Amino acid sequence: MRVRHPDRPDWGEGQVQSVIGDRITVNFENAGKLLINAALVELEIVDSRS
Repeated sequence: MRVRHPDRPDWGEGQVQSVIGDRITVNFENAGKLLINAALVELEIVDSRS
């Protein structure tokens, strides 16, 4: 799944690597692999239909 961080548009789009509970590992284009706490941040899903 492709996502964006709503507060960090400079990170670019990210590819979800894994989800364990509220912990989401995302590989962002411009920030690399980061662990996101879904209890604190609601990632925006990127619409892949174009």
